[in-house]
Amino acid sequence: ALSTLLFDRPCFRNVICLGHILDAKGEKMSKSKGNVVDPWTVLDSQGADALRWYLLTSSPAGSVRRFSAELVGEAQRRFIRTLWNTYSFFVTYANIDRFDPSAVRDFSELSEKAELDRWIISELHQLIADVTKAMEGYNPTDAGRRIQDFVDDLSNWYVRRSRRRFWKSESDADKLSAYATLYECLVTLAKLLAPLTPFVAEEIYQNLVRSYYPDEPESVHLAHFPIADRSQVDEKLAQDIHLAMKVASLGRAARSNAGIKVRQPLAKVILGPTGPTGPTGSQVRESLGATGPQVLEELNVKEIEFEEDEERLKRLADEGKVEIAMEGGFSVAIVTEVTPELADEGMARELVHRLQTMRKQAGFDIADYIYTYYQGGENLKRVIEKHADYIKQETLSRDLIAGIPQDAYTESHRIDGEEITLGVKRQG
Repeated sequence: ALSTLLFDRPCFRNVICLGHILDAKGEKMSKSKGNVVDPWTVLDSQGADALRWYLLTSSPAGSVRRFSAELVGEAQRRFIRTLWNTYSFFVTYANIDRFDPSAVRDFSELSEKAELDRWIISELHQLIADVTKAMEGYNPTDAGRRIQDFVDDLSNWYVRRSRRRFWKSESDADKLSAYATLYECLVTLAKLLAPLTPFVAEEIYQNLVRSYYPDEPESVHLAHFPIADRSQVDEKLAQDIHLAMKVASLGRAARSNAGIKVRQPLAKVILGPTGPTGPTGSQVRESLGATGPQVLEELNVKEIEFEEDEERLKRLADEGKVEIAMEGGFSVAIVTEVTPELADEGMARELVHRLQTMRKQAGFDIADYIYTYYQGGENLKRVIEKHADYIKQETLSRDLIAGIPQDAYTESHRIDGEEITLGVKRQG
């Protein structure tokens, strides 16, 4: 009425209305029942964007939805925190390396892009197309859920698989491509998220765009919505990577079933025959021919083997030689034997994990070089001598020194039944 009275036109042509909001148990909120949730409590504890995100993505508009501070908190942890951690990862290393996106204005011109870069850019443009279609159809629920799936892949596959590219000291073309690719993904996500999580989107946009390009629109809410470039979408590459992700997921499940940490290297992963609804054996071999190295690294195994005889795979499992995980007719097995050589390598990786945690506890910066000190039995000495280069590279240690000085930050640990003491001290 006010819009008609003041401006002689309706205030909107289309509107999306949420359905009835219930409590966490699915009951209607009522003061008499004492189950009314104060929205300001949720806003103060979880933030406005988390509240918006939950309401928009938990169920389609018009449908009833359950509501509680805990449900909003779960949405915040599953999506907004994952997005923010990915953004923080980029900012941390971009600042260390003084990455300037304005020096690579047209990221598409970067030659020799890594396979991971081409894949995530392909996924990004497919995401733009899907989100645009959903938003034009007044369907923010599907739009948000697609963005959440993309952020999960960006964080848990692209960034994790690319970490060494950001960590390495040399600033070569591969490292620049990784920075440029992740930058493009984050800026595009900020623009896609602007209608859904306006405050997080604005924060990312201001830091990543306005700080480098002051002539760009002053707010993400004034910037143009992204437009999908179909020429960037590579469906075959997407299928290959998603198959690698599925193999890795089943391989990790098999490791978990066997009680073997991912940090412990194993000899091989065995891919069994596929079911009638899955890819053929030849398709799997062809796909993993390109993405196999990613699977090897992700599962921390030395070799991929293909086994077409399902009965033989079952016999190996019955004999306790392999652990199998299956899903949708697709089976992945890991060889559970840990040889002395693999055990030593696993201990080296465990040492790296403990030392990296100690670096944080000691308050060292990510780029600080350190001296590492150790004290323990013959097994520790043998592992450190054999894997010294690996340990030094992963922990930014200038040297590995027997004995613990008084001015080092020290911790005692028990690894593989052996009591050891580790110390770290900042160089300088």
